[in-house]
Amino acid sequence: MTNRLVAIDTPGGPGFVDELRRIWNAGDAAFPVDQRLPPAAKTALLAAMRVGESVEPGDALVVATSGSTGDPKGVVLTHDAVASSAEATSRRLGVTADDHWLACLPLSHVGGLSVITRAIHTGTRLTVLPGFDERAVNSSNATLVSLVSATLPRVETERFRLIVLGGSSPPTDRPTNSVTTYGMTETGSGVVYDGVPLDGVEVMIDDGAQIRVRGPMLLRCYRDATVPFDADGWLPTGDLGRWLDDGRLHVEGRKGDLIITGGENVWPEAVEAALVDHPDIAEVMVRGIPDPEWGQLVVAVIVPGESVPTLESVRSHVKQRHPVFMAPRRIEIVASLPRTGIGKLRRG
Repeated sequence: MTNRLVAIDTPGGPGFVDELRRIWNAGDAAFPVDQRLPPAAKTALLAAMRVGESVEPGDALVVATSGSTGDPKGVVLTHDAVASSAEATSRRLGVTADDHWLACLPLSHVGGLSVITRAIHTGTRLTVLPGFDERAVNSSNATLVSLVSATLPRVETERFRLIVLGGSSPPTDRPTNSVTTYGMTETGSGVVYDGVPLDGVEVMIDDGAQIRVRGPMLLRCYRDATVPFDADGWLPTGDLGRWLDDGRLHVEGRKGDLIITGGENVWPEAVEAALVDHPDIAEVMVRGIPDPEWGQLVVAVIVPGESVPTLESVRSHVKQRHPVFMAPRRIEIVASLPRTGIGKLRRG
């Protein structure tokens, strides 16, 4: 009998887990559908992922990712990869029989889905919510939870033994019981925890400062059968990074996010970090825009606090910590910042 790709088009909850188990027991692979998509977008995505068509024996999941182009790509993860991720992450987090996972992130993203697959593989107790619900999260008796930075202010963080924090750059004042992760859909979840690769994961920085990874939890291929690995089995991530003096990995950011203004390199995350304590800024995103004179201009997109900040005050605040070329030359005032479903800023 031919193995095929089966969609799970249902909200998070016990029914989602039951459906995933049923699909796997039949030898098929599962594709979780984003519940926030309108009908036409769902139909287009199902067609792009070739739902109902064949998969290779051993394939467990196809997870959609927009990557750097914005076009949906299906990441194919095998059962062996899912098991390797579950075992390596559980060892690093010290998961025991007394632990209890809470899944409250979108299950169409690997950061939310991996909580479920990890719990299934290790037999850890699991609660799955339809989405992030402040009241439900804060009344949960779970010991482990995966969150993104945008949800932290709404969570009673001390009630959890550990918080796995992904999705975007962590806040400087993150909880002491949190662990930051680095990974992507192609790596099946986080593969670097607090700057240290998981057991079995290799990380290198190539000559262009790009992060490359290798390990047993990585994808088999994309749904269109393309394989993103180089000849030596390394996956180029599209992220730039460096090794710190203590041997930990520091991720600078997406290669395409780097702003080059007047020949100087500016990382948006560094400017954002300098502005988080500006008294008139509630949230901020930094990006570059084309400029005929400078190549690119540094722009701060700001959700204001009680007062609207001025460009002068924003530039002055950044110049207290960084060279003048890193100070934004423009500001844009908005009601909210554009984010992906797991909290990553959309800079494009």
